[in-house]
Amino acid sequence: MQYINVIGGGLAGSEAAYQIAKRGIKVKLYEMKPIKFSPAHSSENLAEIVCSNSFKSALLTNACGLLKEELRRLDSLLIKCADETSVPAGQALAVDRDEFSKLVTKKIEENENIEVIKEEVTKIPEGITIIATGPLTSESLSEEIAKLTDKEKLFFYDAAAPIVTKESIDMEKAFTADRYGKGDSDYINCPMTKEEYELFYNELINAEIVNKHEFEKGNLFEGCMPIEEMARRGSQTLTYGPLKPVGFDKKYYAVVQLRQDNKDGTLYNLVGFQTNLKFGEQKRVFNLIPALKNAEFVRYGVMHRNTYINSPELLDNTFNLKGTKIFFAGQISGVEGYVESIASGLVCGINTVNMLKNEPKTTFSVETIIGALAEYISTSNKNFQPMNANFGILNCDKKIKNKIEKYEYLANRSLSHFERRKNI
Repeated sequence: MQYINVIGGGLAGSEAAYQIAKRGIKVKLYEMKPIKFSPAHSSENLAEIVCSNSFKSALLTNACGLLKEELRRLDSLLIKCADETSVPAGQALAVDRDEFSKLVTKKIEENENIEVIKEEVTKIPEGITIIATGPLTSESLSEEIAKLTDKEKLFFYDAAAPIVTKESIDMEKAFTADRYGKGDSDYINCPMTKEEYELFYNELINAEIVNKHEFEKGNLFEGCMPIEEMARRGSQTLTYGPLKPVGFDKKYYAVVQLRQDNKDGTLYNLVGFQTNLKFGEQKRVFNLIPALKNAEFVRYGVMHRNTYINSPELLDNTFNLKGTKIFFAGQISGVEGYVESIASGLVCGINTVNMLKNEPKTTFSVETIIGALAEYISTSNKNFQPMNANFGILNCDKKIKNKIEKYEYLANRSLSHFERRKNI
């Protein structure tokens, strides 16, 4: 019986398995949980998300919003599950993280073409294989990947934000609103005066962090910069970044935003507060935010090492390790973000089936976000770093001064490709 191996049941691996199975091919999906957990994972379910619960903007004038729509048109299982388990988040798509992973797990386990094997993979199996083990790939498999690629691994440090209970937020010192009055006021905003901010700032930059020796040697990825490291760049860095008061009353010096984290609206995460502070220090320093003085933390921020391969030297634009039957999907391939990982899994799923059937590879136009991302990670780049979806990786063949009009044009151009390719 012909089948395809998928190692890793995260976002990319789950999407890849579904795309293979829907094409009538059997899948062996390996997931090491619950036999073994990474430092950041705790749920036995597939597609567990451990950082923010946001899949970012839902707008087509945002690159990640456009990517989600591209994936919808390609019948992405995980985007469908995200839509079904969404929670209010203004103009963004955010999910109840537990309900999302439960739904994905249910869909995968119910699929007669997918066999979920719960064991740690320490050797890359024979045959067509997708490695989608994520940024926290186990040490033993990492060593196998290093041998396979014959390249030094690249790495960076990634950080997750804390989560608090809604009932512990002092709403007399907070308000609900979206910036500039847009959206449905889904965010809880915690303002600070100049004096309150300066006290918070000074305590933040002097607070104790964990793994200080390793951290100082680490290569920080700008997209998930710990808030304390961002603050050390200057006293106003945060007020021009995650704590910017722009779009609210001018009387506020700084504003901390909280975003709904579960469907019931009982949990909120601190937007932009990825951190490497010790747990006790997180409570002490973040309690200095007036509205969070008595905040109950249900999860503190954590920081961990992320691993990814030198994709521009190793992969083609279908995420295939050149000259082999092995594909890499998810953050280990050099894409950064939930939706981007899902997209890579989808491309791998389609193309492993093509390889099995000896059919031509399926590639996507560089005028689409999914195609441009695949092109980015497979194009020579001496300073390669993981890449999020963004309009900067798309070439615009027209001079359009207005930014929104330009993004609308790029979005319409992208989606037109999917109208012409309905039978992928």
